[in-house]
Amino acid sequence: MVTVMASKKHIEVQDLRLSYGPKEVIHGISFDIFRNEIFGIIGPAQSGKTSLLRCVNRTIDFVAEARTSGSLKVDGQEVGKVKNVFELRRKIGMVAPLPVGLPLSIYDNVAFAPRCAGMRGKSDLDGIVEQCLRQSALWEEVKDRLDSLGTKLSGGQQQRLTIARALSHQPEILCLDEFSIAIDPVTTMRIEDVLKELRKDMTIILVTNLTQQARRLADRTMFLWNGKIVELDTTEVMFSDRAREQHTRDYVNGIFG
Repeated sequence: MVTVMASKKHIEVQDLRLSYGPKEVIHGISFDIFRNEIFGIIGPAQSGKTSLLRCVNRTIDFVAEARTSGSLKVDGQEVGKVKNVFELRRKIGMVAPLPVGLPLSIYDNVAFAPRCAGMRGKSDLDGIVEQCLRQSALWEEVKDRLDSLGTKLSGGQQQRLTIARALSHQPEILCLDEFSIAIDPVTTMRIEDVLKELRKDMTIILVTNLTQQARRLADRTMFLWNGKIVELDTTEVMFSDRAREQHTRDYVNGIFG
């Protein structure tokens, strides 16, 4: 676990609000995420967890009626004022709940982003592809069939390919939104082991409805409910009787949600 108090702030959120048209879904929340920590976000459906991630890498911009206010900084820079959004998104990898493979070979799925960034040398691309597939615990299973379609892989393999693709542009921050919703427990545990290794090189934001997954992985956990922070503390505290709020204790113990 990261000693968060000794770590540098990587993401700073102050009084963040998000509305879809007239409906406000995130209500003035404030928190920090520290460099190289795994930051867990838990809460029932429709609590604003996915919307929050979309604010971090500005994919919320694709929603025409979305409006934000407050402050969200990455490396001290106000995200809303970033002029080169593509550069911001290269810094922040995103893994969706369901694997979305490009209709390309396994190799080309991982090489896609580096090629878009201008990388052309085959040896350089080969190295990136192997590194990312190894980091996502997929290399040994696919190294002899890199020319096969990525969409032909099993669900768990496709999700690991999605992670490899997210890693291919060498992000500083990796956002995972319910990454294990459609894969089996064995594969989930393999990916969790991968995440424990990756946190040495990046900051990880883990959105999960599986409270025990947050308990296994996160350094700190935030309980988000109806767009508000109920409680944020070390994971050890959040999953104990030392949690301050009864709602937190009820949620992590499965009484509601």
